[in-house]
Amino acid sequence: MRYLYLIFLFFTALSLSAQTINYSISFDNAIHHEAVVTVNFPDIDQDTLSVRMSRTSPGRYALHEFAKNVYAFKAKDAQGNILKIYRPNPYEWQITGHNGNVTIEYILFADRGDGTYSQIDESHAHLNIPATFIYAPSLSDRPIEVDFVNREDLEWKIATQLAKVKNNTYSAPNLYYFMDSPTELSNHKVREFIIDDQTVKLALHDPGTEEEADKYFEKVKKVVTAEKEVFGELPQFDYNTYTFLACYIPNASGDGMEHRNSTILTSTRTLANGGMDGNIGTVSHEFFHSWNVERIRPKSLEPFNFEEANMSGALWFAEGFTSYYTNLILCRATLISPEKYIEGLTGTFNYVWNSPALQFFNPIEMSYQAPFVDAATSVDPVNRENTFISYYSYGSVLGLALDLSLREQKLNLDDFMKLVWSQYGKTEIPYTLENLHQTLNSYAGEEFGNQFFNNYIYKSGMPKYKELLESVGVSISQDSNTVYFGAAVTISNENNGIIKSNPTIGSPAYTAGLDKGDLITHINGRPLQEDIAFNALLKQFRPTDKLSIDFIRDGNKKNTVLTLEPDPHYSIQLMEKTENLPSKQMLKARNSWLKL
Repeated sequence: MRYLYLIFLFFTALSLSAQTINYSISFDNAIHHEAVVTVNFPDIDQDTLSVRMSRTSPGRYALHEFAKNVYAFKAKDAQGNILKIYRPNPYEWQITGHNGNVTIEYILFADRGDGTYSQIDESHAHLNIPATFIYAPSLSDRPIEVDFVNREDLEWKIATQLAKVKNNTYSAPNLYYFMDSPTELSNHKVREFIIDDQTVKLALHDPGTEEEADKYFEKVKKVVTAEKEVFGELPQFDYNTYTFLACYIPNASGDGMEHRNSTILTSTRTLANGGMDGNIGTVSHEFFHSWNVERIRPKSLEPFNFEEANMSGALWFAEGFTSYYTNLILCRATLISPEKYIEGLTGTFNYVWNSPALQFFNPIEMSYQAPFVDAATSVDPVNRENTFISYYSYGSVLGLALDLSLREQKLNLDDFMKLVWSQYGKTEIPYTLENLHQTLNSYAGEEFGNQFFNNYIYKSGMPKYKELLESVGVSISQDSNTVYFGAAVTISNENNGIIKSNPTIGSPAYTAGLDKGDLITHINGRPLQEDIAFNALLKQFRPTDKLSIDFIRDGNKKNTVLTLEPDPHYSIQLMEKTENLPSKQMLKARNSWLKL
């Protein structure tokens, strides 16, 4: 019987080997941002093989049309004969006459180093897989091997979550895992440590010293440890390894993108040029995603669609709650001070609290906007200033409110996240919004859970932040003597104040009939001056002052009267910095929250 079983395994292995899709990518012309990609699709049983470039990328929700950077495309059969190609749309190639085997070759142009695109030059080959490799949707279940033809003359090494086969050849069990496996080829530094019998690696492409790399890795380790405490354990990483692919070079673009067992971290700030402190926040955000998004996964994103935009109403939780923990973790890990963390809440809070978009969309509907805003591009003007709040920010302030509200009930958000993790993360059962609602009900009680979801998730109500923040000894206040205009204005070389943004609905500028693109020439009959910033100019006035505004619109001179108002923005700070000191109870609650 064992003999027959071994024969079965042998022929199964042969079958898988015969069906394995083999890629190769080389970088001889890296100086001009080109790679040559070849791929062999064997054992094809359909007359027409359809291949395509992805239009989206894991972790992104908008369309990106990666096919635009593919050219010199050709297809051959096993005997080297050129095959016919039909293009039914901009991102698909249909190949016929192949006799069961197709080899494709093309040139890829790539010159953006971030979490969505690929970048190839003599410093590195930074590869986001959907932006790099063509694929066959009908063969998505097949195993994949890819040979990275390395530039040894440039001392490149390979960092990826793909499994190493031998030398420079790596494998993925299927298309989805392949697409989710960014790869960095560069002369990078490697650091790693063991935690709970798993390896956490940092592949650091940065021009700095070994000592700088060591110092930064200590920060990374603190983040990993603090985030593990939120959930009580690490995820079970495939191959027992998680890799940070950090690319901190001047020609990169700032970004972060989570993947199942790795993350891309890119920044123009090197460690020696502000990145030591400035880049660690992205580490915190993206590693938190290894629980929340990668395994605690919205059902609306399953399966991820590589052919269309991906929309989910749960991004306020998936992205927003992750954003809430981003700086909280840095504070708990002693990488930023409690004072810096608290004061850092100010900008996000004001952005959400004062947005007129609250009258149009709740957090779920804001999440639906992702395909329009998530690195999406368009040429027509939009009114985002008045109609959109980032689900990152919106979810972040809701996470803050939920955490502080739970703490008033002797509960906390950490334990709620643990419960969500145990029910939907470890089990990898995709959740719905109703699942989140019911989980909060089971954790904090039906009355509490219904109140939170019915008022702040299904509707766009705002929690009582003043009371919540005061419960942990944090002050929130406004300056009634500061004036508010309601639109961003830049003074040009011609001494005109150019309105650079759509005025905020209900603001003085909006009510006065000013609009984006208007050129303010005089205020109360006095011309503007280039050497005085517009906000500095406004400081001479008081709230309720009326201003006569002369401006030019479409070449026509106009005038309006604008009534200033008190600035609606808040300042958030530790109560110790105000006239009111926190009570012992407040300090105890704060220490528990910040893990001091």
